[in-house]
Amino acid sequence: MMGNHGFPQVIGNANMPFTNKYAQKVNSARKYFAVGHPSLTNYLEVVGGSNFGIRDDNSPDWHGSTCTPNIASGSVSLESTSTPICPIYGTGTDGATPAIDFSNETSGPPGDIDVDGTVAFDANPRTVGKTIADELVAAGLTWKSYQESLPPTGADGVNNADGFYSNLTDVATLLPSSGFTNKDVVSLYAVKHNPFAYFQNVQGGSNPELSLSRMADFEGKGSLFADLTSGNVPSFSFIAPNQCNDQHGRGNAGPVCAFDTTNNGTLTGLNQGAMYRGDQTIQTLVTAIHDSSAWSDGKNAIVVVWDENDYSVSPTTNQVLLTVDTNCGVKGVQSNHFYTHFSLLKSLEAGFELPCLNHACDTGTNVMSDLFASGEGHDGN
Repeated sequence: MMGNHGFPQVIGNANMPFTNKYAQKVNSARKYFAVGHPSLTNYLEVVGGSNFGIRDDNSPDWHGSTCTPNIASGSVSLESTSTPICPIYGTGTDGATPAIDFSNETSGPPGDIDVDGTVAFDANPRTVGKTIADELVAAGLTWKSYQESLPPTGADGVNNADGFYSNLTDVATLLPSSGFTNKDVVSLYAVKHNPFAYFQNVQGGSNPELSLSRMADFEGKGSLFADLTSGNVPSFSFIAPNQCNDQHGRGNAGPVCAFDTTNNGTLTGLNQGAMYRGDQTIQTLVTAIHDSSAWSDGKNAIVVVWDENDYSVSPTTNQVLLTVDTNCGVKGVQSNHFYTHFSLLKSLEAGFELPCLNHACDTGTNVMSDLFASGEGHDGN
């Protein structure tokens, strides 16, 4: 999962040479759209098929036992609030996704485009507070959320971290003569990019196969690169580079990690240093996966996708790049079918022979069969 840049900011960008060559070599979706804003909403949709009534980037109300999940209350949390997110569980109604949004991140014309400017999603009154992780565990399969710069202490209670220090670290006490405070910690890891951490059963950890212990850094024992080196990888890996490497950016991490000067989803104001850094991150990850013995063991796929086209102000849509690289199927497919994050979830579920979840079950949500096609006889539909 990469961050906050749209299709036209990536494809054709000379500072992303690997990604552009890769998108031509493997399979890519040319009409793929994120669903809403901001980032967390899209992460939840990729793994759970719903925004679960959450349309902000707030951190979890960790182990909250007295709060009410948004899907139970029917309320929608917006960017204008700072209330921590109640752990998700149960059933209820999620938040609607309008075609043009005036309620969140903007209050008037031209408005944010949540998908393509015409497609909208009604609130789903049958939303189930689960993710693909629940389905995998129920089917006897495994999963892991690899989060770059997660601290060695693990994910519990961590909202942001730099790989060592986090919001749980009393920096002023730890380094009393340095003048540093927690505001000086660069938020490389961000829980808003770790959607599984927002669910009650994962926070609760009563089942070790469905708990915060299934989250690991890129480096160290049990990490992404350690697992790839050993070939001991889970059935499903969710990989999130840190906010300097995923092109999201930070305000206190130097010029090649700085935010874009303009974040309206266009080519204007791009931090090209950050774009190149993200491109090299994708190359590093793809190469490491290809070099692992796990890549040739069975049927595998690498999906690279961006969470959203940040602040997609009309006429710029929420179109993002998605590529699919399989070890057993067709190559070079350029799909013009309309797909969304819900299509990605439905495709992953289909690959694992799992039932669909939430908006992945909508009649208009199609499996991306052309991008995952296994071989000869493919007709592009």
